[in-house]
Amino acid sequence: MAWLSIALVKSMRLVSVDAIELETTGVRGDRRFYLVDEDGMLLNAKRMPRLLTVRAAVEDGRLVLRFADGTTVDGEVQLGEPVETNFYGRPVIGRFVHGPWNEPLSQLAGKPVRVARTEREGDGVDRGRRAGASLVSTGSLDALGVAAGATRPVDGRRFRMTIGVDGLEPHAEDDWIGSRVRLGGAVVDVRENVGRCAVTTLDPDSGIRDLDTLGVIAAYRGDVPTREPLPFGVWGEVVEPGPVAVGDPVEVDPQ
Repeated sequence: MAWLSIALVKSMRLVSVDAIELETTGVRGDRRFYLVDEDGMLLNAKRMPRLLTVRAAVEDGRLVLRFADGTTVDGEVQLGEPVETNFYGRPVIGRFVHGPWNEPLSQLAGKPVRVARTEREGDGVDRGRRAGASLVSTGSLDALGVAAGATRPVDGRRFRMTIGVDGLEPHAEDDWIGSRVRLGGAVVDVRENVGRCAVTTLDPDSGIRDLDTLGVIAAYRGDVPTREPLPFGVWGEVVEPGPVAVGDPVEVDPQ
């Protein structure tokens, strides 16, 4: 296992961690908080790249946001009225969160923004509670870098995957689709490729568009059979919850 990462607030900068407890709904707290605009629409990094400059933490029932200018906004999480938000065609029920974060986030966005929290764990992940884990190999990132003619390694955080796996040939994870994979103390049924969007073109710290990932993936992986276009990495359902740590072995169960 090369790395583990989560997003405590959907579309904000990823948090790298040494260990997770992988549950059937994914990692507890992952993408539990999210943002909506004045029209009630989900606000993501594709619409607002500067969200990637904000670092979030949840500590003892408090949500802490650290902005690029050095400002820290810290407050107790107080749930308010319910809200239903469209997550890419899937309705998600949440609650608005009362606290001091809306004003600085609205200033960052240049329009009104509100913080909300999903009612259920796992609902904030793009594919909902079914997708317990996503993963990509460092070999695939290396192959992308070569295809792009990149002068430095491609940062895996731009793909916003839960798990990075080393020691594989490029895109070997594609062959895991339909297989059961043991990740440390957890087991995942790998279901499909992950289709990529414009967020992957953004630097994961600054939000600046600096790599044409979509064009490169289309050029060298356009013939990969997949239900989601521009495939890079895979996702799966957790069938056996358990602890996962950086350095744990990754094993494909024989079929």
